[in-house]
Amino acid sequence: MRTEREKMLAGELYEPNDLELVAARTQARNLCQALNATTEADAEGRRGILRELFRRGGESVWMQPPFFCDYGSNILLGERVYFNFNCVVLDVCRVVVGDYTLFGPAVQIYTATHPMNADLRRRQEFGKPVEVGSDVWVGGGAVLCPGVKVGSKSVIGAGSVVTGDIPDGVFAAGNPCRVVREITE
Repeated sequence: MRTEREKMLAGELYEPNDLELVAARTQARNLCQALNATTEADAEGRRGILRELFRRGGESVWMQPPFFCDYGSNILLGERVYFNFNCVVLDVCRVVVGDYTLFGPAVQIYTATHPMNADLRRRQEFGKPVEVGSDVWVGGGAVLCPGVKVGSKSVIGAGSVVTGDIPDGVFAAGNPCRVVREITE
């Protein structure tokens, strides 16, 4: 029989109050609290926490606390990813981010979602993975919804709500986020 964690990562309905999942969330939240309490002068301490928190990318990510996530272990970052202040990543499924991607302040990435059926929603939830390509810039206050993919070298306008996939090399903005134009050099 599959564990609740295995179901969660597969994007299936799972029980969020499973003891293994509660313990993993507690560990991640404790690491986020420790990260958020660091000072700018404590670069070495901050780096150690980021290595422990993220599955991949903690050695080169640039983070401006505060930062919040559910598990951390489901976040895979490329080289030199940047998170500005107040970002939130609800990583019940994988969040994969390419190299040199920039997240403005208060960007939120959601993989967690809930059933439409109210009775089922009382007991279970599920998730959909999020992928962000390389060299992407996500403007401040943008929200990336469960299951979306943002193509490499794209720019997402501040305050946008990304509800569907965004192709490579475009500027997209709005609620819902739509392609405005191609980015040309």
